[in-house]
Amino acid sequence: SAPSCRLPNTTSAERPPRASLCVPMLGDSDVDAFIRKHGLSDDAKLDLKSLVEGAVAGVGKRRVTVRVPATTANMGPGFDCCGMALDIWNEVTVERAVSFSFEIEGEGADKLPRDKSNLVVRGLEAAYKAIGKENEVPVLRYWTKNRIPFAKGMGSSSAAIVSGILAGLAIAGFNLQVKGEEELLQIATAIEGHPDNVAPCIYGGFQLGIHNGKRWYTDRVTLPHGLMCVVFCPDHITETSAARDLLKSQVDVEDSVFNSGRVGLLVAAFATNNLHWLRTATEDALHQPQRSSLHTHLMPLIQAANDAGAHGACLSGAGPAVIAFTGGRAGDVIAQNVSERKELEVAEAMLAAADRINCPGQVLITKPIEHGGYIVSETVSYDPDTRRHRIHYVQD
Repeated sequence: SAPSCRLPNTTSAERPPRASLCVPMLGDSDVDAFIRKHGLSDDAKLDLKSLVEGAVAGVGKRRVTVRVPATTANMGPGFDCCGMALDIWNEVTVERAVSFSFEIEGEGADKLPRDKSNLVVRGLEAAYKAIGKENEVPVLRYWTKNRIPFAKGMGSSSAAIVSGILAGLAIAGFNLQVKGEEELLQIATAIEGHPDNVAPCIYGGFQLGIHNGKRWYTDRVTLPHGLMCVVFCPDHITETSAARDLLKSQVDVEDSVFNSGRVGLLVAAFATNNLHWLRTATEDALHQPQRSSLHTHLMPLIQAANDAGAHGACLSGAGPAVIAFTGGRAGDVIAQNVSERKELEVAEAMLAAADRINCPGQVLITKPIEHGGYIVSETVSYDPDTRRHRIHYVQD
């Protein structure tokens, strides 16, 4: 229920100072609910909102909305180090509130937790811990709109972690060092364990991440223009831990050399726009053969995609999704002549192969995206006597 903060019917000179009002934790929704409940006059509405904004100003933002992309990890041979952002987005809104709540809409809504074990909350709390304010996390309300397929190997966990960290930093009003430190990457990787999903979720594009002995480090690989991604998503889900349990603790030198060469070729194929190299560059010896016993659809779908004209195909992350790469996109694909591209043929071939082995699912056709997670909007109050209140970041 709304807090019992009354607005005295006095002049502004007679009102108590802002610091004494019990409103610092109120969000927009709480204020609106209070207004409706008590039937405040128009003047009282303006007074209440002004007081709330003043109380929150200087202690961070009241409300923030963040968008984060899907990612595909490994990309064949780049196990735990290569990943690419895809143009499929989750949206998270976090607001200061009187009581904790968590609402989920879309993918995973029937499976994800709605308590503080949710990875969005864990990411936000990790952000506060990183800036030395782990005991100052405010009471918050969370809304998530999930479009990234849940537990399919498309980075839904990393998206949750990164969105929470970004929201936490914004609510706290704190910035992190990027150059020479990549502090946001360190926080996210500490939770996730490896950079292949979180790095492209943060920075976008194709990222190659390593640990240099002291910290996690990632750098961008050039994305060729016109690349399309055809993703077969089975109806069933896979826990990453189950897929990781199938892997060997030690690998043969021959397999290590096999993958090392193909990671180099994968980077070269993207950097030089020689996409026909992807047929070989997406091959793997370290995780796909081992996981094919769990993902019996994997090899038949890779073969079907390649036979239909894909440049290459591989398991997306730990699966069960399978991703194929095609080219030929110029501008908006919906307006482009389909004969100039291959993604529809590849999609139909993958579905046909899945149907033959009784693996129901759907295909998502998307593209790589150069930018990572970002703050869409924020509600914050600045002193109207300064220029800062007339400067607005616009991102969509």
